[in-house]
Amino acid sequence: MTSPNLPTSLLLNGREFTYAAIQQYPAQLDAPVNGYEAKVLDFVRQWLTGTQEFTLTTSGSTGTPSAITLRRRQLEASAQRTADYFDLGPGDRALVCLNCEYIGGLMMLVRGLERNMHLTIVEPHANPFDYVAPEAEFDFSAFVPLQLKMVLTAGLAPRLNQMKAILVGGAPADASLTQELQPLRVPVYLTYGMTETCSHVALRRLNGPEASPRFRVFTGIAAGQDERGCLTLRGDVTDDQLIVTNDQVNLLDTHTFEWLGRADFVINSGGVKVPAEKVELVLDVALAEIGLSRRCFVAGQPDERLGQAVTAFIEGAALSAGQEQQLQTLLAERLGRYEVPKQLRYVPEFQLTATGKLNRAATLRGLA
Repeated sequence: MTSPNLPTSLLLNGREFTYAAIQQYPAQLDAPVNGYEAKVLDFVRQWLTGTQEFTLTTSGSTGTPSAITLRRRQLEASAQRTADYFDLGPGDRALVCLNCEYIGGLMMLVRGLERNMHLTIVEPHANPFDYVAPEAEFDFSAFVPLQLKMVLTAGLAPRLNQMKAILVGGAPADASLTQELQPLRVPVYLTYGMTETCSHVALRRLNGPEASPRFRVFTGIAAGQDERGCLTLRGDVTDDQLIVTNDQVNLLDTHTFEWLGRADFVINSGGVKVPAEKVELVLDVALAEIGLSRRCFVAGQPDERLGQAVTAFIEGAALSAGQEQQLQTLLAERLGRYEVPKQLRYVPEFQLTATGKLNRAATLRGLA
């Protein structure tokens, strides 16, 4: 049955662009657009006119950004799985506020175009609701953690609760955000995926009675492990090529895993291998318990005796002596002897990638 409310246009930064005009882009536009708008409209034009291959750039959060070519059928397969999972269809309203130059935002466009959804697109901002009409309602959206925190801080939980589902990705959801999500009625899912897998291939529920520490891989995606214990993936979204990740996991079955951390973030301290992200999780929770909402990460720093010393980097001003003592006590209680950070270092502001992810390498280079 045909929906009576199929979209014939999209909203981009508050301006309406018809699909008929976009297909003739840029000839049919009656007003200039900025650089970001031009890139969004050009991708939509390519999609509407049947382009079969797209070249994207990885975010560079764990290395040098690189170009990857994805086939249309891969993007279509990814969009179909997500849309089917969340029952997204014609007439549903999507808020697109991730950077559409990267896979997370671009796939929001593809889902909307493939399922005839109404698309409201805004350039990435800390609180995207500042840039849409106050009365606008949405059924689906995806955010990075910082955006979701800002939306909740602004008291906009009622607008989130109007949605069918919310995705959050691009960075880990820290303890303070997870706690803030619990009163929400709308289901919120942490995503696992990358450019090579056309966005997420697994989801983990963050709130409500179905909240879980485990990711569930979509049906049709084969998950395995290599000799390092790192996750491998293969399916139509990977063009049936085996993708070997650097993410160490506890693979419980072919569709369920617990994420342990990146293999390339392991710290060799005195011959003991310390997973940095395990320490980060404990550090993040401890900071929240002493009443501090701070971004943090853990890395190995050169040490004459240990080779690498486990070091915690905390964004912002130095803690007071009392706060440091509280934090060190909690860490000592919850971490092994070799896992406890040997030093706390304070960084005025972390370096971020273009997609808003923590750029560890750039932050560490800046300190050096």
